[in-house]
This record gives sequence, structure tokens and C-alpha cells, in this order.
Amino acid sequence: MKKALSLILAVMMTATSLVGCGGAGSAGSNTVSEVPTYDSLSVGEDYTDLSAEIKVITHRTDIVNTTFAEYVTEFQKLYPNIKISYESITNYAEDMTTRLSSKQWGDICMIPTYIPRTELGNYFQPLCDLSSIEDEYNFANAMEYEGNVYGIPSMGNVQGVVYNKKVFEEAGITELPKTPDEFLDALQTIKDNTGAIPLYTNYAAGWTMSAWDAYISGSATGDADWMNVKMPHTRDPFAKNDDMTGPYAVYYVLYEAVKRGLTEDDPTTTDWEGSKGMMNNGEIATMVLGTWAVPQIQEAGDNGDDIGYMSFPITVDGKQYATAGSDYCYGVNVNSSNDNKVASMLYIKWLTEQSGYAQLSGGVPALKDQELPETLSSFADVELVTDTPSPADEADLATNISNESELSLNADSTHVTRVVEAAINGDETYDDIVADWNEAWNAAMDKYGA
Repeated sequence: MKKALSLILAVMMTATSLVGCGGAGSAGSNTVSEVPTYDSLSVGEDYTDLSAEIKVITHRTDIVNTTFAEYVTEFQKLYPNIKISYESITNYAEDMTTRLSSKQWGDICMIPTYIPRTELGNYFQPLCDLSSIEDEYNFANAMEYEGNVYGIPSMGNVQGVVYNKKVFEEAGITELPKTPDEFLDALQTIKDNTGAIPLYTNYAAGWTMSAWDAYISGSATGDADWMNVKMPHTRDPFAKNDDMTGPYAVYYVLYEAVKRGLTEDDPTTTDWEGSKGMMNNGEIATMVLGTWAVPQIQEAGDNGDDIGYMSFPITVDGKQYATAGSDYCYGVNVNSSNDNKVASMLYIKWLTEQSGYAQLSGGVPALKDQELPETLSSFADVELVTDTPSPADEADLATNISNESELSLNADSTHVTRVVEAAINGDETYDDIVADWNEAWNAAMDKYGA
């Protein structure tokens, strides 16, 4: 992945388009001579006669022909001459990065999370100044560089564990676990007293493995600075802490669950779509996924009320924390025509402000004045932590070290699948794996002078 990303970045054109400050091409115009800023647009009022055909590439393979089709219909009531087509990609993070090497990939995509900030302008249109939307939008700085916003959050996620409340009740579990060992004990209790799979890894899906990386920051440390500010300068960041906090504790849960037989019998045969119905029906007790997964599982059968959400089982100095941050951000192709850029920005603005996508997906709305989902009602005593962005003079340091170490955190699943495979095969201990990760991380730090 590191080599592939480097090749892509090497061949990408570096030309970028500068954001226009004016609104040339006002309401009623069907041509755009100068691209306006995102914040200056009013959906349903500006560019209502604009004609364009735009293509959206998404990771949501499950709702392209349903929810998104309905969104297009609703949007076209305001903009009948803007035609919108969708393409979904299953292995999104890796495949979309490859697609970005072509200028003609489409007009809107969900920006891959590990694109270095300094390279955002090579791919995506700068939409507006951060200062113009940060008071209105949650996670507005998620895809920002040097004050320019290149991506608008589709919604925010809170990282925790989806669980079946009825299975926990049948197992006799009356209190939610708050430490790794308490969680593993709960999984064992579920195995001993119910017919449910205690923890379903969804190993075969691939992307579900890299989802574990999302828990090694605020959820594991309670520290907003850990991921982007401190970790790039920390030697042996995966080392074990005596209080079982930090990155070590996260992957320890996975390794031990698999090793102890508390997961599905054959991880290579897991089925993501099928797992949602299985959990709804009480055949699965827990899955480690973000809040976005809750409504999908609730809607996968007749037992939606049985599905709950709890914080990841790590406690820092007596308190639990949960990482909260932007989900994928909408980005606009810097190589699209001016008409398509404006059409894309209008559609993105409609999606974030009017579609209800975040509420439907169980996420934190992009707009600060919209209500949080019911999913988070159990997090009253859990403090949400949003990762501090990298310092401006180290904008790409965390990403570069992550990629150089070949861990590619939050992007590639290889290091996490290694944990599962080692636990099954018994050919590596967890501490062997951690030692290898630390060595690779330290070497990457040395290369970049961290």
C-alpha cells in the first residue's frame, strides 16, 4: 500500500484551481465562469437553471439503488437539469486511491482518509476557508490544509461496540464491561450460556479489520493529541501499558478473543451483509464497529430494539472515552468543469444540510445545530474525544510514518488480519507482533527525523 500510494502521488498532476471569491454565475445562470466558495452557496436559490451531469463514487454499496436514488429524486426537484449517477466500490479505501491517479474518475468521491494533507490540492477542489464554516460544521478541519477546506464531512462517527442487549441479558451480564479483560470475560460468559457467537470479526470483508485502528486514539488513551501530535514522536507506541490502555490494549482484545475461541469458527467465511441479520436475530453478541453500523443492524430484521451501543472496553484513570471524528468527507474533483464543480458543491450542501443522511446512518450530523442520534443515549458518562489535527509544520508526519512503517493505520488491514491469523495458527504471539510493529514504527520515525 505504501508503494502504491507513493507511485500514485508521483504521477499525479499538481495543478490546482483557486477558489473564486465571488458568485459569478448567480441564480438563473446555466454557465459558470468562476467557481464560488462552498459557504456562499444557497441550495434551492443559486444556480437553479444550471445544467450538468455529475458522477458520485461512494463506499455505501448497500444504499445506492435505494436511499441515494431517493436523494437524487429529491435534489432534482430543486435542480432538474443536474443529472447525478452513482458508482459504489466495495474495497473503497484501496481502490479509490488507485482511481485518483486518473483525472476522469468522476466529480464527487469520499476522500480516502490517508491522502497526505499536502497532496489534497492535487486531487480536490478547495471549497472554502476553514474559518467560514468551522462555527457551523462539526469536524470542519477533517480535510483542511493551510486554512483551505478540501472535504465536507458526510457525518461524524463515534467509535464503540455494537451489541445485542437480549443476548447479554440471556447470558446473565448485568453491567457492561469497561476493561479488556472484563470484555473477554463477558464474551466467555456469552459462549458458555448462549448459542450466540460472542464476537464476530467479519474478517473476510477486509475493511472491517482496519476499523480496529479507529480505537487506538481517544478511545484507548483519552488524549486528543495522541494520534496526530504525540504518536509520531513516540517510540514503541504499541508497547503494553500496565493499566491496559493505549494501542496495545485494543489489538489485545482481538488477539485473545480469537485465540480463546470466542469468535466465529472460520473467519475466512464471514459475510458482512449476512452478519447484520445474524446480529439482529441474536446469533451474534458483539461487533467492533462505529455508530454508523447500528441503524444498519437494527434494520436487518425484526429485533431492532435489541441492538445497543457501548463504549470500547478501556478505562483511563477511572473514566471511559470514545473517539469521535469525521466519517468520509465529500471531495470535488479538481479537474471537473466549472459547471460540474458547482453542481457537485450544491449536491454536497444538500446532502449535509437537508438529506438527513447522518441521522439515517446513526452518525453525528455535519451541522452543529442538528440533533445527535438516539444511538448515543448510552454514552452519557463517556467523554467524546476528537483527534487534534497535525501541527501545520508536521502536516504529513503521522501519515508518512504510518505508511513508511507499512502499518498504514486506518487504511490498510494487513496488520490487523495478521493478528487474527496469528491467533488462529499459533505461529506468533501477540507480543511478537507488537515488537515487530514497534521496530517498524521506530525505523520510520528515524527516517523522518521525528
